[in-house]
Amino acid sequence: MDRDRLRELLEAHRRGDVATEEALERLAALPYVDVEHARVDTHRALRHGFPEVIYAPGKRPAQIERIAGALRDAGQRVLVTRVSAELAESLGGRIPGARYDAEGRLLLVGEDPPVAGRGTVLVVSAGTADLPVAAEAAGVARFLGNPVETLQDVGVAGIHRLLGEGERLRAARVLIVVAGMEGALPSVVGGLVDRPVLAVPTSVGYGASFGGLAALLGMLNSCASNVAVVNIDNGFGAAYVASLINRL
Repeated sequence: MDRDRLRELLEAHRRGDVATEEALERLAALPYVDVEHARVDTHRALRHGFPEVIYAPGKRPAQIERIAGALRDAGQRVLVTRVSAELAESLGGRIPGARYDAEGRLLLVGEDPPVAGRGTVLVVSAGTADLPVAAEAAGVARFLGNPVETLQDVGVAGIHRLLGEGERLRAARVLIVVAGMEGALPSVVGGLVDRPVLAVPTSVGYGASFGGLAALLGMLNSCASNVAVVNIDNGFGAAYVASLINRL
């Protein structure tokens, strides 16, 4: 249930097209639905504007299937994150209409939403090794109703590759910048634009990168004032916040 569906239900009840008992039955799924091992938050789209998203790691296929089914029964689209190829193959037969984004490790169910974002979300990635996290950010941002563009392999080791894209950088309304190693790219991008920059450190790099900790600390210490940072490899979180900003 989201605001549009609730509004349609209330208007239909006001016109007499939906009986009171039927309206009560539809609302009975609020604010959550109990399934085995989970309480599915069918009310979240009404509160946040976006439906609950399923995080796959640690869940069995049957558990994901039940949660996804509860969301579909509530009339909501389904997004499952961090889905391996093996899990996607297993879930494909369990969840009707599921499609798999292998690069972003996302499983999606439902039609693409109408565009709700007021501008473009640009996902910028430093190197090819950062692409899985960048693809997650791009896929989630599209799922949440944003026009999305990507700019790949423009890390600071070849800064001229980035500087040649100034027009695209300035045209975006929100930028998600994904980088590992020392994590310098978000600061550079932040210094070139007057837009919010959401920095995503990745666990890419040699030993002293400490699994992305070096990039995280570098981004947290950015001298560009328009840079905010999410957790290591958290393309989902960056896309979610970017979507909220883009709807303002």
